[in-house]
Amino acid sequence: MSDKAGITRTRTAARDLATVSRGVRVPLGFEAQGGAALRAYTELDCSSALTHISAARVWRTALAWRLEDDWRIHLSRRPGFSMPRRVNVVGHLLTFLPGELVEYDGVRLTSPARTWLDLASMAGVDELVIAGDSLVCSHGPEFPAPREPLCTVADLRPMVSKHAGVRGVRAARAALELIRVGADSQPETSMRLALVRAGLPEPKLNHVLWGVHGAPVLWPDAAYLEWRISIQYDGAGHGGPEQYLRDIRRDSATREYGWLEVRVSKDDLAGDRPAVVRKVRAALESRGWRAR
Repeated sequence: MSDKAGITRTRTAARDLATVSRGVRVPLGFEAQGGAALRAYTELDCSSALTHISAARVWRTALAWRLEDDWRIHLSRRPGFSMPRRVNVVGHLLTFLPGELVEYDGVRLTSPARTWLDLASMAGVDELVIAGDSLVCSHGPEFPAPREPLCTVADLRPMVSKHAGVRGVRAARAALELIRVGADSQPETSMRLALVRAGLPEPKLNHVLWGVHGAPVLWPDAAYLEWRISIQYDGAGHGGPEQYLRDIRRDSATREYGWLEVRVSKDDLAGDRPAVVRKVRAALESRGWRAR
């Protein structure tokens, strides 16, 4: 910090501190994450708030790979204030309605729904669906890791209607119709979009398969109930020996209950004609589905 925070100039010039922006010093080796890593940018003055990708990171929103690579800090003020100008800072002047600025983890930032809308100025439809799926995702107590949504689709709709003239609002409207509850990650959303756009039925998310004793036994990432097909995305965490054994047990339980498991990897989602479409189509046809 600076003299404004009661710290002497000698201290702010010490060699154990690094200057990350004007008036912002951090200890060398500083490893804070989330809001703690960005708090200084909103503490410097009461007019600034984190928005766009920076707010999305604090909310732990899933971001498309292109947006994940943007590590600039997005800082906004209301019209009438000067534009934020700092090293590695993207400044914005934005109008905020009541409730659209909140404090979370000690940081002033946009609400989850407003954060999603602001992403529309720099994201395409699919990227907005990925972020939207992440924000509205919820899992009930019957899941191994229950999860509460940060906002709902019902929160996103009025956000779009109240800001009808903002940049990217058309993409936001289109994305609203594609957001679903139940996708945990970017790959799961990308997988669902690829299947639907290829003319395959839309899979159900958040489905739970209950065992004979009334306890949940399977939680597929996506499912076709009519054809008893379970789709599981195997991410980077599926390479270890313990996870490998869990995957085997899961596949065994899937077959025991008369379901067919389709395992999908990152490679299956790549390209203009992702292999996931072929794999899922073959599974559906093996269970009697036919394209109309």
